[in-house]
Amino acid sequence: MNRKIELFTAGCPVCEEAIQLVRSLVCESCELEVLNTVTDKGAQDKAKRYGIGRLPAVVVNGRVAECCTQQISGDTLRGLGVGVPS
Repeated sequence: MNRKIELFTAGCPVCEEAIQLVRSLVCESCELEVLNTVTDKGAQDKAKRYGIGRLPAVVVNGRVAECCTQQISGDTLRGLGVGVPS
C-alpha cells in the first residue's frame, strides 16, 4: 500500500528545505503532494481541516506528523514509513 504524503508549505526558505528533505526520503511506495498554502486556497482549507497551525507541515496517510509540531525530522518521518518500500 502506498503512503500518501502531503507537504504543506508557504513558499519560504524553511519550506524549501523541508521539500528537499521530504523528497530525499520518499520512495516508490510514497505519493508526495506539495501544497502551497499561499497560492492555493484549497491547500489552505485542507490545512485547516487537519488543524495545521504552522508551516511547513507534513501529513502522512491523513495524520499530521508529530515532528511537524516543532521542526520536520527525518527520523520521525522514517518512523512513519516515509522512504521504506511497502
